[in-house]
Amino acid sequence: MRSIAPVLASALYAFAAMTSPAIAADKFPQPLAEESLPSVAKLPATWPQSWVTIHDFHFGAILDGRVAVVDTADPVQPLKGLVRAAQFANFLIAKDRGELYTTETFYSRLTRGERTDAITIWDSATLQPKGEIVLPGGKRQQSVTYPHLFQLTNGGKWALVANFTPAQSVTVVDLAARKVLNEIDLPGCAQIYPTGTSGFTSLCADGSLFSVTLDANGAAASSKSVPKVQDIDNQPLFSTPAMVGTTAWFVSFHGMVQGFDLSGPVAKPLPGSFSVGTADGGSPEWRPGGWQVINSDAAGKLYVLMSPYGKEGTHKDGGTEVWVVDPIKKARTLRIALKGQTLAIAVTKESTPHLVAAQASGAIDIYDAATGAFVRSLGATVAANPILIQVP
Repeated sequence: MRSIAPVLASALYAFAAMTSPAIAADKFPQPLAEESLPSVAKLPATWPQSWVTIHDFHFGAILDGRVAVVDTADPVQPLKGLVRAAQFANFLIAKDRGELYTTETFYSRLTRGERTDAITIWDSATLQPKGEIVLPGGKRQQSVTYPHLFQLTNGGKWALVANFTPAQSVTVVDLAARKVLNEIDLPGCAQIYPTGTSGFTSLCADGSLFSVTLDANGAAASSKSVPKVQDIDNQPLFSTPAMVGTTAWFVSFHGMVQGFDLSGPVAKPLPGSFSVGTADGGSPEWRPGGWQVINSDAAGKLYVLMSPYGKEGTHKDGGTEVWVVDPIKKARTLRIALKGQTLAIAVTKESTPHLVAAQASGAIDIYDAATGAFVRSLGATVAANPILIQVP
């Protein structure tokens, strides 16, 4: 066997020569200042309106999911921090409390062993965990991220967590007291849409909706089913709506827009559903597509992610345009051509609002929401699989 001693000796000699004081002084006359460790930045207590959070599901390593805090106005260093969001997590922002919440699942042997479901409470300035609430039963719904599996109600004091075993239910959690209050059975219904002062609504498999009002103990005080609010066979609704005040605007797989008034104890379908319209060039036709396909701005306009390749089964494929719709006039007002196949869209609350679009490639693009003009791309720098954008 050939000895490696001469090679090691040569390498050590070269390293010693490179690091000798004479050479170091010639090449680096101004030594770097000493860095104190740890060096941890702190975010502002109130985030700027150009900031959003982008949920990176991280399909290559779901155990290592995360939520990126992103400044859409900063082309140089848009990533401001990360919140860990493990194992099919969901995420909420409570601006008035200065807190962020994730629902997560952990196993004692990483991918096996004893299961623990928990709400982790994070400080929004330091992005450090400050507490947790363990959820009983190992029943939290684990699925690719939908925002309406984890929602706030009762003025933000309570959290609602979706369960699936496959029996469906909702766990009610008191965030201030750090304790579980109750569990509400929800057979045949899914998703959580905060309704009234302290309640929620779910959409059901038979095309109905089901609204629940909660009492002071987080138990069901009353409930009501409203039948036939959607044509589940011909116009099924995407489950993530655009919120305008207490009105939830849903869009169907075929581009029909339906509003629901969530201000009272029972959700009320608004009369007069309408189509986002069509356009030339569809092959075979224009349809909504993506993971987060509809959003709204502060003025109440709706933004719908559209694909010209719409057909049966393409509803999650993503889109290449955003169509801006006025729900009062029931008319399209603008078409925005996107830079690539896009899965999620959101609109910031800036004085000059911007459309944030997450491409399937991971690139994050920014557009002027009023004109549709392309502003900048943040590139694929903040998330591997950005599928959900939240505006604080």
